[in-house]
Amino acid sequence: MFELRLICPEERVEAICDALDALDALSISVEDADADTDAEQALFGEPGMPPPASSWERSCVVALFGSEGAAQEAATLLVAQDFFEGCLIESVSAVPDEDWVRLTQSQFAPVEITPEFWIVPTWHEPPAGAQRVIRLDPGLAFGTGTHPTTRMCLRWVARHSMAGERVLDYGCGSGILAIGAALHGADKIDAVDIDEAAVTSTALNAEANGVTLAAGLPDKAQGEYGVVLANILATPLKVLAPLLCSHVADGGSLVLAGVLERQTAELQATYEPFIDLQVADTQEGWVLLVGKKKSGASSR
Repeated sequence: MFELRLICPEERVEAICDALDALDALSISVEDADADTDAEQALFGEPGMPPPASSWERSCVVALFGSEGAAQEAATLLVAQDFFEGCLIESVSAVPDEDWVRLTQSQFAPVEITPEFWIVPTWHEPPAGAQRVIRLDPGLAFGTGTHPTTRMCLRWVARHSMAGERVLDYGCGSGILAIGAALHGADKIDAVDIDEAAVTSTALNAEANGVTLAAGLPDKAQGEYGVVLANILATPLKVLAPLLCSHVADGGSLVLAGVLERQTAELQATYEPFIDLQVADTQEGWVLLVGKKKSGASSR
């Protein structure tokens, strides 16, 4: 396991924690960055009342990741965000092994996507009525289905015909979206990520779930697809707009997640020259943006 430590002013802590959650940190904690110094600050409220604040003027945010690559990628993506102003990456370091399997098994239960479609850890039996099941162990992969952005993407997949579709999962992480598409009838699926560890994780998870897909680095994505899925973060989605849209076939769907409600208009404006994006789902402050590519629309 690897620990990413950041120093943040109080007003940035919530946004940083939300982003780390979206990046599938296994755990996130907030500490007083000035603990054990003369500047240490207590956050105790009156009896029976909540603390006056949820973080400190100078907070240390600590996130745990399953690999050094995942922690480094999270650090790189955070630095590129506008809300990172005033924050500092303190370190990425290995932490001693503990019984992480026991810990994750005690914390995670099956996740409902729809009444018929579930994500079920291997130590649980599928719920009654589950017709499609992704077997994926939370805490042991990049992208576990517990975050709202992942659940919204999978809900969209479950509610739209994937039969015979060629699908691209861009920024695949654990491959959970690609696996979901395969379980719903997608024919040819490419799952790509800049992290080689994520590519390996995707291939292993696909095999464990009995589905066929091609996992690789981003240059594996070739040509046009009937469905392009990208669950990343707003800033990289803005940078990737021409590339992602170029991979959407005429009449095909682009499905974007990792976008906060307050970032909706900005993303819609960025993609407007290529595809008209509309809010298709919302959950816990996050939105799912979906659009269809019109015949003859510009890709670049």
